[in-house]
Amino acid sequence: MSAESVRIRPVHPDDLDAVAAIYAYYVANSVATFDEVAPTADDWRAKAHDLWGRRLPFLVAEDDWQVVGFAYAGPWRPKPAYRHTAEDTIYISPDHLSKGLGRTLLSTLLPLCADAGVRRVLAVIADGGDDSSAKLHQSFGFTEAGRLTAVGFKHERWLDTVLYQLELAPRVTPEAPQEPIA
Repeated sequence: MSAESVRIRPVHPDDLDAVAAIYAYYVANSVATFDEVAPTADDWRAKAHDLWGRRLPFLVAEDDWQVVGFAYAGPWRPKPAYRHTAEDTIYISPDHLSKGLGRTLLSTLLPLCADAGVRRVLAVIADGGDDSSAKLHQSFGFTEAGRLTAVGFKHERWLDTVLYQLELAPRVTPEAPQEPIA
């Protein structure tokens, strides 16, 4: 498998069991997420419906008809003034790491965020010793915006999060909404 053989497409309800399984791996085995209990496929269905209602992108990476990664942009905060800011999330199946899928997903996600009226994308990255997510985001122009120290406790250790941000140029296309859906 190579990044060129992967198809990036919008998530479909049938993909959500695979999305749940990929994420469950990281809940159990890493500090990449601060979740301690993996969301169910039904929880992911609710999240997908919420994102669809907001016209925010939720993508999967598919290789040989198998979902091997996903990315989405979710609302940064629920207050209306934050409606032009989103937080990105990217997870890759552990069997498909270091093959360029994160780069492929993020390069597809960012223009879709702009099309949805997002002006700033944030990445909240746990500082747990693996800098691959930080490097990926920096390669797209994300800059460090701050550090929150010892805000998470998982796997018997305190963890910082580092905030990164990227300003998007507004895109207006015939398919894009003129105003974001709050």
